[in-house]
Amino acid sequence: MTSLIEQANERLEQLRRAGADMPQETPQQVRAPEPSVPAQRVEAGNASPPRQVSIDLQLVAASGIVTPNAPRSQVADQFRVIKRPLISNATGKGASAIVNGNLIMVTSALPGEGKTFTAINLAMSIATELDNTVMLVDADVARPSVLNMLGLPSGPGLLDLLVDEQLDVGSVLLKTNIDKLTILPSGTSHARATELLASDAMARLLESIAKRYADRIIVFDSPPLLLTTESRVLASHMGQIVVVVQAEKTLQADVEHALSTIETCPVKLMVLNQARTTAKDGYGYGYGYGYEHV
Repeated sequence: MTSLIEQANERLEQLRRAGADMPQETPQQVRAPEPSVPAQRVEAGNASPPRQVSIDLQLVAASGIVTPNAPRSQVADQFRVIKRPLISNATGKGASAIVNGNLIMVTSALPGEGKTFTAINLAMSIATELDNTVMLVDADVARPSVLNMLGLPSGPGLLDLLVDEQLDVGSVLLKTNIDKLTILPSGTSHARATELLASDAMARLLESIAKRYADRIIVFDSPPLLLTTESRVLASHMGQIVVVVQAEKTLQADVEHALSTIETCPVKLMVLNQARTTAKDGYGYGYGYGYEHV
């Protein structure tokens, strides 16, 4: 019995002899056209995994930063006190539920009060928790210093995500040698960084991060409140804000002014940096931390 394919071939040959304009492929060679794939989906599917980086724990510990493998110290104990209510609020174990409670901004009234140092130590301390992970975001895009303080190379990050919303957050994250700590750098310098932080793209990114990493506490190192406007915009999206005040330096009027710019945030805490202490086990600079509710 003649197969269907043979019959089709014979029919095609008859048509060609009759002068019909026919394709040269036989039926078994004809292929359906492949559907086109949007470029952005191809990029999303090929998103790079987080970059692996290694923090020199001995080097950062020598600068006064808490590390998971360091022996117990006064500064480590102080950050245990500081982080406890923040974690409770972030995980819904506080007195009341807080929207975006897992988004914590660390800022100050003015530059040089130790906010970046505090943000890194807070993130390091949270990373020692058994039930929590932490993402440290360098949101001080005008003067980024998180990577420099940790001895890490610069790379794409927050600003790149705002410029190109097709980028996936995971593709610019830094996975560190501390199991529960990842870092989102400030990213590529941009002339309109202030406007980017105040844009709708930033609002969408923060909402996405808060929901996507609902089981993760996210610490933002923010610009000073009285120096730039983007920190105030950023504050409007935060569930908790930690204001760092340098002891015996920052004027009370500046502190009060800074606090007035973040009145809408549901939880505001204050850390007194470089408060004098006579304890023998104080960390390298001979100072300590105070803590109080605002």
